[in-house]
Amino acid sequence: MEEASEAIRHGAAALGLVGPMPSGPGIISDELIQKIARSVPPPVSTFLLTSETTAEDVVLHYHKTQTHTIQLVDKMVPGSYASIRQSLPGVKLVQVIHVMDESAVAEALEAGEKADALLLDSGNPKLSVKVLGGTGNVHDWSLSRRIVELSPVPVFLAGGLHPGNVARAIEEVQPFGLDLCSGVRTDRKLDPAKLDAFFKAAGY
Repeated sequence: MEEASEAIRHGAAALGLVGPMPSGPGIISDELIQKIARSVPPPVSTFLLTSETTAEDVVLHYHKTQTHTIQLVDKMVPGSYASIRQSLPGVKLVQVIHVMDESAVAEALEAGEKADALLLDSGNPKLSVKVLGGTGNVHDWSLSRRIVELSPVPVFLAGGLHPGNVARAIEEVQPFGLDLCSGVRTDRKLDPAKLDAFFKAAGY
């Protein structure tokens, strides 16, 4: 709750609330996600980060949390988007694309036909233990820029963003928005000093 308030105080437009993941930082309980989501004042949005890959499981996870938006951090089973929208018509869907190589461009454009927005990150869902975010690693921004230019929906940029590189990231990629995690944390906790430096470097 304190971290949510700190992020909002610095100007965050949305909060990412991390549900169960195979790996990575920031995981909290569904009960706490719902508590934070209920406490956030408008116009700040809340994003449920879910690793579920079927419509049924995503909808079930959503009902436990009640956020504004669902961030799908893994590739969905075919047909899932339509089923989720039928069950949750007022909830926005953001599909994460892990930019590992050139294939991410085609994957992003396909997902952009179904999702409300895309988020480009630096995970690796092909590992035996999937890495679906929070890596602190930067991916190839030239691929991200191509996706931004071609995408039919808004594109967020994530992956290794910190006060020292965010200005260049904005200039090179021109994303709709930024998603930050490890670059503003110290000892796995949100660091107000880093957060302040990030927003200043980003021009806010």
